[in-house]
Amino acid sequence: MKSAYFPQTNPVRRPSAFAQRPVLVVDDSKAQRKILQVQLTRWGYQVTEAASGDEALTLCRAQDFDIVLSDWMMPGMTGLEFCKAFRTLPREGYGYFILLTSKSEKTEIADGLENGADDFLTKPVSADELRARLRAGERILGMQDELVKKNRLIGSTLQELQKLYDSLDRDLIEARKLQQTLVRDRLRDFGAGRAALMLHPSGHVGGDLVGSFAVDAARIVVYSVDVSGHGVASAMMTARLAGLLSGASPDQNIALKVEADGRRDAWPPAIVAARLNRMMLEELQVDQYFTLGYAEINLETGLATLVQAGHPHPLLLRAGGEIETLGDGGLPIGLIEGAEYPQTRFALAPGDRLFLVSDGVTECPNPAGEELGNDGLIKMLLHNSRLHSQDLLEALLWDLNTFAGGAVFPDDVSGLIFDYLGPQPDSI
Repeated sequence: MKSAYFPQTNPVRRPSAFAQRPVLVVDDSKAQRKILQVQLTRWGYQVTEAASGDEALTLCRAQDFDIVLSDWMMPGMTGLEFCKAFRTLPREGYGYFILLTSKSEKTEIADGLENGADDFLTKPVSADELRARLRAGERILGMQDELVKKNRLIGSTLQELQKLYDSLDRDLIEARKLQQTLVRDRLRDFGAGRAALMLHPSGHVGGDLVGSFAVDAARIVVYSVDVSGHGVASAMMTARLAGLLSGASPDQNIALKVEADGRRDAWPPAIVAARLNRMMLEELQVDQYFTLGYAEINLETGLATLVQAGHPHPLLLRAGGEIETLGDGGLPIGLIEGAEYPQTRFALAPGDRLFLVSDGVTECPNPAGEELGNDGLIKMLLHNSRLHSQDLLEALLWDLNTFAGGAVFPDDVSGLIFDYLGPQPDSI
């Protein structure tokens, strides 16, 4: 017997490799539904029947069907209306929708596609054509299933990464707190002078360091360090250098020495830079290097000796308002074995200020990509020169943020200002 759906008989085939997919057959003719149900069951599908669009919509709200075969012309809700409603239902995966119709006009087919249909089969339906269309649907559903699996895997991986990130973030927050303790005293009073410090990492932790320590009652050292790179590795290096340039542990300070008579003294700045260079290349043997601005100042005379090892030029803010650029550039520390570091000598008068700064300031870009540069820095300092040093550093940070257009600084920003007050009269 030839049916309206299958005009030719076909031999029974093996169940599909995609067996057990749920399929919904929608037709107001019980006989036509039965014919489809028998054929689909032979191919390994799980078949559910519905006699109308309304009944089918109710079934689809309760269960997800991978494939829907629906007649177009039905009493009440048409197959096209059912298809449109089917597409609005919430579901996890995709549902492949095939309309069975005697319509063949291009405008009607376009209308069906616009309302969510994936494919069409014209009555009377050929079993071979139906099987071919189902295979096309299976390929799409298979790809969709694969995407769902991959998305779930990605989601699971992202959750694990988020856990790791949260753990790392907590550790970095604690590391930031610890690093800030390296410059706990943002203002240090030496009697004849004061050192004001500013440290602003671009991330959780950074590679900049500023500090000071006393050699003896008459001499102090101020310094500024910028370790190459960013992040944890640079922060660990700054922690090491903070210990080597610490006034709290003079026995460990690489700049200090004890004379034969027990008196504490300091190596000249050029020797300090050379010792640090040798330590980086021979002892630590890391890929990092750092720049350094280092000055030893005599509080009684105001005479100072400076080493600039690849660091931005230190600036001398005279009490009268002039600004002088110090240093000869020099080589960074940790790059070249046996490097020499020339010294610069200068004199501070009461009211003068020495300013050491990292290249995170001078190389800070504006939105157009133009760097602030040494001239831009001098203009900022002149604009805020009447402020006390702590306030001047704060104002410099604000002005730099304005220059950068409010963007996050791409590099760590740090600075130190030493105010020379001159010898102080003995207290009564």
